[in-house]
Amino acid sequence: MIKSMTGYGRAREMRNKRDITVEVRSVNNRYLDCTVKMPRMYAFAEDAVKSCVQKAVSRGKVDVFITVDASAADVAKVSVNRELAAGYVAALQELAAVCGTEAKVLPEQLSRFPDVLTVTKEDEDLETVSADLCAVLEQALEAYNQMRSVEGGKLAADIGGRLTTIETLTGEVERRSPETVAEYRQKLTARMQEVLQSTTIDEQRILTEAAIYADKIAVDEETVRLRSHVSQLRTMLEAAEPIGRKMDFLIQEVNRESNTIGSKCNDVAIARVVVDLKAEVEKIREQVQNIE
Repeated sequence: MIKSMTGYGRAREMRNKRDITVEVRSVNNRYLDCTVKMPRMYAFAEDAVKSCVQKAVSRGKVDVFITVDASAADVAKVSVNRELAAGYVAALQELAAVCGTEAKVLPEQLSRFPDVLTVTKEDEDLETVSADLCAVLEQALEAYNQMRSVEGGKLAADIGGRLTTIETLTGEVERRSPETVAEYRQKLTARMQEVLQSTTIDEQRILTEAAIYADKIAVDEETVRLRSHVSQLRTMLEAAEPIGRKMDFLIQEVNRESNTIGSKCNDVAIARVVVDLKAEVEKIREQVQNIE
């Protein structure tokens, strides 16, 4: 089933004490354009995130928003600067000697001196963090693709109905085209009778002129190609892979055949049909722009 290029998906999960929320949204675009917005401290995972998106989306302007609450995952590490502490002990003992007293240095005292104790955050496992972000992203992409599939189904139904209309209009052109040749032959006979003022007309000349006219306005090839294009478009609507670009190209061919029919047929009735035909083609072309 075809997918729309417009969609939205969201997922939230607690992984390794990190509360991760991912939102994915997209609009139409000729190619895939992925933008990722996340906290700067997780920028190292941007390439992994884009790679996940590329596996799920072939084209469209995709925006990915990632927020992470890692307060529960923050683990503090307390370190003792042994050299500095030993220096403070030696200095205190020297002061005691100057004062003629015995130095009693307690750990509590040393802990109050600057830089004896340092608190740092433990290093994160970058691969694990990237994997966690991508895991939540895949859930968001699943919801996103479900929404796009629903929208794609609506697009397919609309396009399918318009293709049926095009087939009906093509049938009207095929029925009307032979009638225009017969009418031309009658008009040609009447004109020759009027000019020659005689009822004796060269029937062979009439047949020859009618044949030339019929060949000139013949649209059999165009209508056959039109039906072929419509059949291909119907097949594409059932395709599993992205077919937006192919459909866009094919609908241009349908439009070209419609224009050719309009330029060949010098008939008011067919001209009206062609106007309706081109209107349906234009509506399909607009819808195709939304298909991945």
